[in-house]
Amino acid sequence: MPEISLEGKLELDDALVLDRLDVDALHDAHAEGRPVVVRARTADEVKAALARPEVATALVSDPKLLDLDLTELTYG
Repeated sequence: MPEISLEGKLELDDALVLDRLDVDALHDAHAEGRPVVVRARTADEVKAALARPEVATALVSDPKLLDLDLTELTYG
């Protein structure tokens, strides 16, 4: 799965899709081997979602967020 994906462009199959970070749900899905996708509306939400090792993809509705430089966003 790509780190950031546009809503509607990625087959989610059996992935757990969250509208916000939920630590308990992340742990449960990860323990089950189930991929986790978190919806993100801002660069900060993308960064927060991808900072969690359980999250496979940040799902965005704004195509501009696909161009985020994650290294720059994370390390400045």
